[in-house]
Amino acid sequence: MNDHSKTLRLTRLALLAAIVLVLAYTPLGYIHIGPLAITPIMIPVTVGAILLGPTEGAILGGIFGLTSFSTCFGSDAFGTMLMSINPVFTFLTCVPTRVLAGWLPAVIFKALYRKEQPLRANTAFGVAALAGPVLNTVFFMGALVLFFYHTDYIQGFVTALGAANPLVFVLLFVGVQGV
Repeated sequence: MNDHSKTLRLTRLALLAAIVLVLAYTPLGYIHIGPLAITPIMIPVTVGAILLGPTEGAILGGIFGLTSFSTCFGSDAFGTMLMSINPVFTFLTCVPTRVLAGWLPAVIFKALYRKEQPLRANTAFGVAALAGPVLNTVFFMGALVLFFYHTDYIQGFVTALGAANPLVFVLLFVGVQGV
């Protein structure tokens, strides 16, 4: 890779990272519905993963994860409560899950993409673009259930939703966000 393409790649990464930061620290990045938030921040993370590759997708996911974790220090009631229960588990719920959600769409895209087959290329873009937000939700909720399901705080939501088990809880809790 020559210096020009390295510079171009780094510039694109920096631009997408700036978009992630702007979204994260303005009301555009977290649209709160109930205790959870719809996070359009996954859009630039997923675009970066597809266009730039797995490493850059993981970096953008890491930036998203760190900004998400930073909201747990008082600006997000749900995150703040998780932080008061267990800071380490809160970090693990916010950061590694987002790194994976940024890395995997690029891996999926690379596995599916074939330049010489346009129909398959379109499928690769579509599947990878959908994978970003879906994986973000699956990983975040998986970590939430793994680390916090048996806490009084989450059990309050379980009871309010009438969930019989962790899977039903996840489906009910993110139902609005999924739609």
